[in-house]
Amino acid sequence: MIEVSSYSYGFACFLFLIAVRSAWLAFFDKRWRALPPAPSTNIITGNIHKLPLKNAWVRLTEYKKQYGDLVFFHGLGNNILVLNSAQSINDLLEKRSRNYSHRPIFTVAGELMALGQSVPLLPYGEEWRAHRKLAHTALSPTAVKKYHIIQEDFAALLCNDLLSKPEDFFSLVRLTAGRIILTVTYGISIGSFENEYITHAEDTMQVISRATVPGAYFCDLLPWMKYLPSWLPFQREAKMGKEMIERLVAKPFDAVKLRMRSGDAEKSLTYDLLSIETKDDERYEDRVKWMAGAMYGGERLPLRSTHLYLHTYATVLTFIMAMALHPDKQAKAQAEIDAVVGSDRMPAMTDLSALPYVNAVIKETMRWHPVLPLSQLSPTYGEDDNYCGYFIPAGTIVMPNVWAIAFEPNDKYNPQEFIPERFFDSTQNIVEPSTYSFGFGRRLVISSLVTEGMLNFWIFERICPGKLLGENSVFILITSILASFNIAPPKDDILTVDFAPDLVSYPKPFKCSITPRSSNKENLVKLRATRSQV
Repeated sequence: MIEVSSYSYGFACFLFLIAVRSAWLAFFDKRWRALPPAPSTNIITGNIHKLPLKNAWVRLTEYKKQYGDLVFFHGLGNNILVLNSAQSINDLLEKRSRNYSHRPIFTVAGELMALGQSVPLLPYGEEWRAHRKLAHTALSPTAVKKYHIIQEDFAALLCNDLLSKPEDFFSLVRLTAGRIILTVTYGISIGSFENEYITHAEDTMQVISRATVPGAYFCDLLPWMKYLPSWLPFQREAKMGKEMIERLVAKPFDAVKLRMRSGDAEKSLTYDLLSIETKDDERYEDRVKWMAGAMYGGERLPLRSTHLYLHTYATVLTFIMAMALHPDKQAKAQAEIDAVVGSDRMPAMTDLSALPYVNAVIKETMRWHPVLPLSQLSPTYGEDDNYCGYFIPAGTIVMPNVWAIAFEPNDKYNPQEFIPERFFDSTQNIVEPSTYSFGFGRRLVISSLVTEGMLNFWIFERICPGKLLGENSVFILITSILASFNIAPPKDDILTVDFAPDLVSYPKPFKCSITPRSSNKENLVKLRATRSQV
């Protein structure tokens, strides 16, 4: 009883000190009077409790109408700035990237679950640069070309499975996305969507996604709580999460090492990196393990950039839903494929530059429902900042609201409607989805392809290094499905448009009709599938 009273007294004292500090800042530090617009606050907990945990992007976009491009949340010693426009995101995260290249500190996910060893949560510095160097070595524009045939093979196998089990498209797309990332990253082949590698990765990502929502745990707001007893619910969750994350990164990595020792390892990203000779770098192998684990299980955390598996899975499912709802757009894309690819083969990665409308369909899919409606979280790097006359305190977590960008009101094109043609209209300032789907940051252009109707390819300082690999997977899967099948609403049911309300937002299960476009297309799929080497 005394112990409980002591905790209660200590917590009350802490809240009192927070209130005193807030009052002092509000009345004596003039800079804090110039904070960005914010919902109403109270002196003890601020307004951070008004930051929603589910479908947050929708509510934050509504706040934009009331408060503008910048919306500020604060409380319990924490500050969060939501950016609701492409202009503010560009000004802060790209032009001032040096001050916004840090990672947010999640006490539960980063420390208690030990995810802080992985590049999505590593602070900007030497260790982070070492991880990113590994990633760019393995996933450079030249390096990813060797994976084209793997992606084409899996696209053919997906289409072949859809011939016999079209009603299982949800599971088949999920399986294909998992097979691509596991084969590329570890050279591991799986045959079932209930495979342990896939199910465990999804379960772990759910745990991580919940743990990296700002304010999900009081321990993130009050870091001293990490020293509280292990029997508390959040401590038990953290322990379980730590075990799941360690298993996620260690099991496939150890499988590659074992096969390399026996001489029968398949070529893969991990194989290539472990084959590089290093000089007395005792941390090299550990870095490879965590970098590969980030590719497999979380490079696209709700921090920067979704991890490649979920991004591919969610984008292709959203595309299938969109095509069932918009047969005219589907027919136009199919006509373009037929004209370019012909009738004697399936699409290949080399067709990408010749299919501008298909690429516009992919862009519109990514805009119509972004997989990651709230993008990377970027704290200011130890320095106060000023923007548009507003004071941004050091350590403020900056949260770009991708949803607000994707659904920016437009007099000519309704943002709620699926209109790929918007990306061909030079009179409209339409933001390219590829600039926000894989994170923000200072960029180096390596190939500007928008004028050719293609997806933009960039290298970003803070973007997901697997961007090219992810875009290629999405392109070949969507193009192969368009070439081979007609997608329509279900004949005896209603197609319900509904998406998960979590930070990684993908379609909830829905029904549709997927049928071969012709007997010739069906035969092409079967023939190409027999030639697959994966």
